[in-house]
Amino acid sequence: MSNRRQFLNRSALAALAASLGLWAPGKSQAFSPYRKKHNPNSSKGGPVAIATWDNRKATEAAWNVLSKNGYALDAAEQGAWIPEADPNDTSVGYGGFPDRDGFVTLDACVMDEHSNAGSVTFLEHILHPVSVARKVMEKTPHVMLSGEGALQFALAEGFQKQNLLTETARQAWEKWKKDNGYTPPTHDTIGILALDQQNRICGACTTSGWGFKMRGRVGDSPIIGAGLYVDNEVGAATATGQGELMLKTLSSFMIVELMRGGATPQEACEEAVARIAKKFPGQVENGSVQVGVLALARDGHHGAYGLRKGYSYALFQHGENKHFPATHLV
Repeated sequence: MSNRRQFLNRSALAALAASLGLWAPGKSQAFSPYRKKHNPNSSKGGPVAIATWDNRKATEAAWNVLSKNGYALDAAEQGAWIPEADPNDTSVGYGGFPDRDGFVTLDACVMDEHSNAGSVTFLEHILHPVSVARKVMEKTPHVMLSGEGALQFALAEGFQKQNLLTETARQAWEKWKKDNGYTPPTHDTIGILALDQQNRICGACTTSGWGFKMRGRVGDSPIIGAGLYVDNEVGAATATGQGELMLKTLSSFMIVELMRGGATPQEACEEAVARIAKKFPGQVENGSVQVGVLALARDGHHGAYGLRKGYSYALFQHGENKHFPATHLV
């Protein structure tokens, strides 16, 4: 009976996606010919700052850099600072929910227009991991530093050690231990992409990860190609939601490569989410699992798509800072 139910569920999912023109059972989706479908909120022209979820304060901070002829990487970094320092944001930085042992651990990465990248994983005690990731990119021969080594590097670079566990997050952790055992909840991430007036695209991604996760867990956010990918010849992409699914599919890299092949940012985002749904139908059937992706092309057009209803994004372009719901597969 359970096998029959799984078959029916998967068949229903396949029929839904096929009806949307995203993929057909037994075949990988190919936009051939490309429909040149654009996001209804998308338009040409820069500069642009775009971020996952309703992070309009972050896109505003990024725009303040871009509007003064600033550098896209500075814009992305300073945009990411906003949620990293917000004690009310329980998914990023200060105020983020701890792991199941009560420790706040942070992941972040940056990528510039030359395909240089920097990343930190499993970093504790530092308010702005995105800036440590940038230092890794600019001042070391490496791409990624982790754990104690990342902390040592941050302290050597002048970052200050501090307690990131707020009283609100501590109380949530205590309640979770009592009520939920070790079943982790869903979580959000900020990915932010910026296009400056010199047509340089850069990006940043930062998170405190899966709340109450197993100690040592690292998600997609600091992994180049999963949580973030930038290729200035084409564009950039970032992801949020269930990080393990993005890790298994390298969704951000996939989106950029689909754009390289001629897909619009919106088509590429839809294809990436559809592939996740096709490859992991059991995960998709779990109503609590969310995936959201963003893409930004060199001409200023963007794309956004979610696995299910609820995903949204912030866009600052043409002097206006707006929040939009993203279209979705399920």
